[in-house]
Amino acid sequence: MSSSKSNNSAKSAVADGNSDANDEDKNELCPGFKDADAFVKHGLGAVLSATKESSGLPQTGDEYDFYRSFPGFQEFCDSQGDQILHCMSQIMQYHGCRSHIRDQNKLTGVEERFDLVVDSNDVILERAGILLDEADGVNRGQKPVMPVGFQPPKIVVSSWNRKGLGSGSRSETFRLLHAKNIARPQLKFKEKIDNSNTPFTPKIFIKPNAVKPLPSYFTNQQIRKERPEDLDVPAALADFIHQQRTKEYVEDMFAHPYQYELDHSTIAESLLSKPEPQMYKPVEETKLSFVDTLEDLVALNEKLCKLPEFAVDLEHHSYRSFLGLTSLMQISTREEDYIIDTLELRSEMYILNEAFTDPAIVKVFHGADSDIEWLQRDFGLYVVNLFDTHQASRALNLARHSLDHLLKHFCKVESDKRYQLADWRIRPLPEEMVQYARTDTHYLLYIYDCVRVQLLDVNHGQHGLIQRVWNKSREISLKKYVKPIFTEESYLQLQRKQKKSFNTQQLTAFRLLFAWRDKLARMEDESTGYVLPTHMMSKISEELPREPQGIIACCNPVPPMVRQQVNELHLLVQQAREMPLLKAEVAAQNKKGFTPIKKTEVTLFGPHDTSKTSESDLPHFPPNEVPVKQGALFSEDEPKTDDDELKGSDLLAQAKITVFQEPETQDEQKSMSVSQMKARRIIESFENPFRMYLPSTNVRVNKNAKFDPSSKIFEISKRWKLQSIEQQQKEQETKRKSKEARQQAKKVKEQRTKAKQSYQESLQNVATVRQQAAESAKADGKKREQASSPVGEVTPKPSKKLMKAAETPQKTEAPPQESFKPFDYSKSDLKVFAGNKSKDGTQFDPNRQTGNFKKKKTPQGQKSNFAAGNKSMSYMAGKSERGFRHNWPKR
Repeated sequence: MSSSKSNNSAKSAVADGNSDANDEDKNELCPGFKDADAFVKHGLGAVLSATKESSGLPQTGDEYDFYRSFPGFQEFCDSQGDQILHCMSQIMQYHGCRSHIRDQNKLTGVEERFDLVVDSNDVILERAGILLDEADGVNRGQKPVMPVGFQPPKIVVSSWNRKGLGSGSRSETFRLLHAKNIARPQLKFKEKIDNSNTPFTPKIFIKPNAVKPLPSYFTNQQIRKERPEDLDVPAALADFIHQQRTKEYVEDMFAHPYQYELDHSTIAESLLSKPEPQMYKPVEETKLSFVDTLEDLVALNEKLCKLPEFAVDLEHHSYRSFLGLTSLMQISTREEDYIIDTLELRSEMYILNEAFTDPAIVKVFHGADSDIEWLQRDFGLYVVNLFDTHQASRALNLARHSLDHLLKHFCKVESDKRYQLADWRIRPLPEEMVQYARTDTHYLLYIYDCVRVQLLDVNHGQHGLIQRVWNKSREISLKKYVKPIFTEESYLQLQRKQKKSFNTQQLTAFRLLFAWRDKLARMEDESTGYVLPTHMMSKISEELPREPQGIIACCNPVPPMVRQQVNELHLLVQQAREMPLLKAEVAAQNKKGFTPIKKTEVTLFGPHDTSKTSESDLPHFPPNEVPVKQGALFSEDEPKTDDDELKGSDLLAQAKITVFQEPETQDEQKSMSVSQMKARRIIESFENPFRMYLPSTNVRVNKNAKFDPSSKIFEISKRWKLQSIEQQQKEQETKRKSKEARQQAKKVKEQRTKAKQSYQESLQNVATVRQQAAESAKADGKKREQASSPVGEVTPKPSKKLMKAAETPQKTEAPPQESFKPFDYSKSDLKVFAGNKSKDGTQFDPNRQTGNFKKKKTPQGQKSNFAAGNKSMSYMAGKSERGFRHNWPKR
C-alpha cells in the first residue's frame, strides 16, 4: 500500500511539474523568452558580442593574406562562411526572397550575392515598417494599381485633415464638399461686386457710436455713387474726371472710419480684473436661431446691444469669387446661438454696426486678422473693443494656438473639422455643417473667461500681460482692407515664390499669363486659382509649348477657362517665344536703366571716378553748341585750353605728386636759372605711367619724350607709325593685284571675241551640201537618165593605191563637186555576176557592179537606185540580233 501511494504521489508530482511547464510555455513569447523585452535584450547582446568579435578578425590586406596562407585558417573560414550563407538563405527564404545565395558563379558570385542581400534587406525593412505602423494604429492598406478608367471614384481627401482617436483606432477622413451645380449667389446681390483695378473704398455711410463724425464723402451718396460723366465720356476719361472730382476726399477715402474712437478708447477696470468663469450650456440645451430676414436681423441687433459680450465667427468662400465671399456669420451669447445667412442679408448687414462699434460691449473673436478685413469688404462693419483669444494663447505660450487646441485644453471638447473645407454657399445648409459652424462660437465666451484668469495668474495679478493682449486686439481692429491691385510688377512677387530661375522668354510668358489670369478672373468674378492655378502657370511658362495641345498637357486637371481660351493662351506663349533669349538677371538690369544708382562713399580719387561730382560742377553747354573734337593718339599740335575749362573737367585734375607736373608757360622757363632748367629737364625725363589711360583729347605729351628713342612714348609712337605704314602698304598691294587681275580678264575677253569673229568669217565662204547640190542641178540643166552598159565590156579592176586611199579616209577638205556623168556599163565585165567569188577584197566599191543586173528604164523625174534589193558587201551575213541587249560603250 505504501509503495502504491508513493508511486501515485510521484506521478502527481510529475503531472504537476508538466502542467507548470506547459503553463510557462503558454505564457512565454517564444521558447526561452518570457516577453518581448527579454528577447530584445538577448538579441541586442548577441549583436554586440558578434560586432566585438568581428573587430578582432584579421583586416583585409597583408594581415588577412598572411593568415590565409595557413591551411587550417582557410578551412575554418570556408566552413564558417558556408554556415553563414546557409543561415542567410534560410532567412531570405522565410521572407519570400530569392535564396539561392550559395549556388552562384565563381566569377560574378560576389556581385550577385551582394544584390540579393540588398534586395532582401529592402523587403525585410519594408515589412518591419508596415508592422510598426500597424502597431501605432496606422493601416496602410496596399491596393493593386489599376488604370484610370477602371478605378472606382475617390473621395477628395485633404492630407492635413486627418485625425486619430487613439492608438489602434481608425483615422477619420475629412471630406472636401464642393457644390458644383448651385446658383451663383453674386447674381442675387443688390450691389454688384467691384472687381475693378481701383483701390477699395469703404462702404460705411452711417457711423453709430461716433465720437468724431463721418466725413462728408461717405455721407453724400451723390458723390459716392452718382457719376454723371459716365454717360457722355469714355470709361478711361470718366475715371480721370472722377479722380479729379474726389481729389479733396482722398484722405477720408483711405482712412479708417473709427480711427479716432479706437485711438482714444480705454479698457474698463472690470475687464482687467480676474473674472469668475461662467460655464457654457450644453449644445443640446442651447437654443439655435437661423437669421435670414431683415426683421430677424433687427431683433438680433437689439438683443446684442443689451449684452456685455458676445462671440463672433465667420465662414468664408474664396474659390468661386475673385475677392471672396463671406457666406455665414455665427454669433453666440451666454444663452443662445445665432447663424446669419450673410449671402441673403448682404446689403443689410450694416445694421449690426450699432452693436459691433459699441465700446461697452466686448466682441470675442479667435484669429480675427482675416475676419476684420472680410467684415469691412463685404458689409462695411467695424469692430470696437475686440478681444482675440488667439493673441491671449500666444501671450500664455500654449503648445498650440488654434481653436481646436483651446477647446481641448479648456472645454475638453473634441472639435469635428470634417467640414473645414466645405462650400459654405450651399443652401439649405446640412445639419452637420450647422453644428460645425455653431461649435466655433458656442464655447468661445467660456474660453474668454478662462484665458483672462490665466493671464492674471501667470503675471501674479498684474495687469501688464492682459493689457498687452487688449492692445494687440485693438491693433487688429485698426486693420484696413486692401484690395489687390494689378501692376506691371505684380508678377515678380509671385515668380520669386516659385524659386525657379527663368530666362527672358519664360519670364515674359509668366508675365503675360499672369496678366491674362488676373483680367479674366476680375471679369468672370472667379478666383485666380480657379482660372489658372499657379503651379500650372509656372509649368506652361517653363515648357513654352509650341502647340495648343502642349498647353492642355501642362494642366492636369484642365481648368474650364483654359480649355475655353486655349487659343488665346497659345498666342501669348508664341509672343513670349519671340523674345530674345537672355538670362533673367541681365534683362532685369536692362529694365532698371532709369533707376538711380546708389553711389558708395569713397575717400580716394581716380580719374574716372564721377561719384563725387555733382551736376552743378560740370560745364554746361547749349544743346547745339557742344564742343566736338576728333581724337588723336599723338597730335603734333598741343591742345590749347583755358584754365576755366580745365577746372570744370574731372579728368584734368592736378596731380599731387610734383614729379609728374609739367611746365605750364614759356615765361616761367625763361625766368628760370640754369640749375632750375637742368632740374626741369631731369624731371621731364620721368614718364607719367597714367598717361596711357587718359583720353587722347586733352592729354599733354612731352615733346622731348616723343623724340627720345629710350622712352616708352617714342616706342609707342614708332609702333603706331609702323602699323599705319604697313596698313597702307597692304592696301596698295591689294589695289595693285586687283588692277592686274582686271587687266588680265580684259585681255582674255578680247582674245575670245577675236577668235569668234575669225571663225564666223571663215564659215561665210564655205557652201553647204544643199547649196552645192542646187548649183550642180542648175549647171546641168538636164534630167539624169540611166545609162545602159553594152554587153561584153569588162569592168576595170581597182588599183591598190585606190583601195588604200579608200581604206584610209583623208581629212582634207572636199574639192568642188564636178558635173555628174553616168557610168558606162558597156565596159563592165559580166563574169562578175556568174556566182564565183571575187578574188578582190570584200570592201564595198561604188564603182563596181555585183549581182545579176537587168536593164530597166527609169521614169522621168525619179532617181535611179542601182543597189536596190542588193546586199551590202561591207556587212557579213549573220543572225539578227534585234531585241537582244547590246553592250554599247559607255559615254
